[in-house]
Parts: sequence; structure tokens; C-alpha cells
Amino acid sequence: MQRGPVKRWMSIIVVIGLSAITILATAFALVRWRRYHAHDALIEATAARHGLRPGLIWTVIRRESGFNVRCEGKAGELGLMQVTEAAAREWAQAEGLAGFQRLDLFDPGTNIVAGTWYLARAIGRWSEKRDPLPYALAEYNAGLSNVRRWAKDDDGYTSDFLRAITYPSTRQYVEDILLGYRGHL
Repeated sequence: MQRGPVKRWMSIIVVIGLSAITILATAFALVRWRRYHAHDALIEATAARHGLRPGLIWTVIRRESGFNVRCEGKAGELGLMQVTEAAAREWAQAEGLAGFQRLDLFDPGTNIVAGTWYLARAIGRWSEKRDPLPYALAEYNAGLSNVRRWAKDDDGYTSDFLRAITYPSTRQYVEDILLGYRGHL
């Protein structure tokens, strides 16, 4: 049975369309992979410097900015790790860096180094807890004074601490990062 010219052209158009979709999907996946892994070497070096696992930093960046170096938060957080100017100034002062400017946080190197320093310091602050990471992540998201209030009467168990967090968005933030990070190990 012979196909008519219209059926033949329709088949060709379908094959071309499917090929185009496959090419676009592959290109999108490659762009996304590159975006997610463009800073792997910096993340690994910075995490090692602060005694943290690279997967933790990677997970924080994915949650904070989706690896968008130009990301700006509602409260003025900037860059990959959504570092506030105040936190970055603390980092710059601790490192003895003069001339820090707010817009320096759009530089991936500055942002990852400052954000990792801040997170490592928070983990150290909560080191007496059974698992300091949830406390540090809550501090990274909602600030030290809030975490002190939430942790005031807890017994050091993560589940109790998470229930004490009065900001649903912070509780979700901590849970998301813990889940993503532990899945990244």
C-alpha cells in the first residue's frame, strides 16, 4: 500500500518536530547541568577550608538561589548563597578585608566564601547540640536571636527543635536542606 504525499510529509514533519524537541531538551539539560556545577571547584575548596562537606554548600546554594549568581532576596540578600550585607561585613572584618562593597556579593567567589564562613561559624556556635546543623541552618535563614529563642528550652533533639520554630518558612527551609543534603551524601 502506497502512502500519499500528504501522509509522507506529515510523517516527516512529526520526525522533525520530535527531533527538535529532543535537541531542545538536551540543550536545556546541559545548560542546567553547567549552571549547577559551574562553581564546584570553588565550593569544594571553600568547604574544605571550613571543615564542611561540599554537598552541604551545594544544597544551600540550590535552595537559596537555584545557582543564580544575580539572585536578590526580599530582605536584601544577594548572590548564590543569599548573603546579607551585614553577614558579609562580619566575614570581611573577621578576614581583615578592607574595601568590601555590597555588590561584591554578586561575585560567586566572594559570595560562596562569605556564606560558607557564616554557616561554618553557626555550626560551631551550636556544636554542643546532638546535631548542630539544623540550628545552624535556622540561624542562616532566620537569624541568631530567633534560634536562641527556639532552642532555649530544647533537649537537643532535631525533631523537638524543628517543632519549636515558629516561622513555617524557616522550618521548611531547614527540612528542605537537611533532606537535600542527606540525599546528596
